[in-house]
Amino acid sequence: MRRALRVGMTPLVDAAPLVAAQEGGRFEAEGLDVELSVEPSWANIRDKVAAGVLDAAHMLAPMPIAATLGVGPLHEPMGTALALGQGGNAIVLSRELAARVLDDAPVGAAERALALARVVAERRAAGAPALRLATVFPVSMHSYELGGWLAGGGVEIERDVLLRVVPPPRMVAELEAGAIDGFCVGEPWSRVAVLRGSGVIVATGEEIWSRAPEKVLGVTARFAEREPDAHRALLRAVLRGARDCDEPAGRAELATVLARPRYLDLAREAIEPALAGTLPGAPAHRFHRDGASFPWRSHAAWIVAQMLRFGQLEKAVDVRAAAAAVYWTDVHREIAAEIGVAAPAEDEKVEHFDGVPFHAARVVEYLRALPVHALCVDLDELAAAQRTPR
Repeated sequence: MRRALRVGMTPLVDAAPLVAAQEGGRFEAEGLDVELSVEPSWANIRDKVAAGVLDAAHMLAPMPIAATLGVGPLHEPMGTALALGQGGNAIVLSRELAARVLDDAPVGAAERALALARVVAERRAAGAPALRLATVFPVSMHSYELGGWLAGGGVEIERDVLLRVVPPPRMVAELEAGAIDGFCVGEPWSRVAVLRGSGVIVATGEEIWSRAPEKVLGVTARFAEREPDAHRALLRAVLRGARDCDEPAGRAELATVLARPRYLDLAREAIEPALAGTLPGAPAHRFHRDGASFPWRSHAAWIVAQMLRFGQLEKAVDVRAAAAAVYWTDVHREIAAEIGVAAPAEDEKVEHFDGVPFHAARVVEYLRALPVHALCVDLDELAAAQRTPR
């Protein structure tokens, strides 16, 4: 008898490993009967996984960390043994605002952040209201990439710009309605804005952090403990699906499948550029190759550092221990070995966000050096909490 599972996803290109596993018979081969449930927002994903309505889900990389640490309204131990890929985000501004930014700084993400800061200063001097920017969820790579990009130009959220949360499929409509002036979102929604002539990409996630983490396959710790066989079967199927997605010869067909009404429900032309690597400033999505499916604990540690930086995490924690509790690298290696796939031998590496190196063992030094942050934790207290061996 097949094990029935309900797995959530949001309509984004980086849900492709789940779709590929479904359409390619990977779930069936593992004895699973999987229903892919397309959810309207990240809050729906989080809450349904926590409640057991979904057994697993395509999740924002910071989401299981936030749930485990109690950042936000939910405190539920979660984890991941599989990343769903890297890259795909972009910062989009309205055509009018982008014209001002690009006229002042035609090239370079960092220069465009400085140009936006000059626009913000001019608007403030003229008594104009603050710009309204949107991100997909408070604890998301989009929020941290947008916040870091703005901070690099000296722009502070709340002081200089107002930040809203808008589900990915609603971003373009909100921009066109004038409710927001720009956003940071994953593909294909930045491309949709460009195709419709309502937005302009001013920075890509790749420019801010090459090979940044994005989404993971998240589950509750309860599910992983109570259903180890189903969990491992799910991981094997999706890891194989991720590997399938990286085959260049299959990318055109993958775009066609993702475009179907039951998945992204968009024109193929909005989806294929992200898969083919034809978007300016952004290579093709990486789903498995070059360690893209590995749940790097250095990614998790960096995410915890951003939660501290932006005042979302209000207690001192051992950052590397928190990363290890949520990013299950050993499980990933076991699953990868079972299907003959190579996996990194190390749990951490040096990350580079906006040109600044990040070492998981040096979180306090990293935070001391950052511009524009809203720390709620004393750094000496945070230093004392770092007990995991270097």
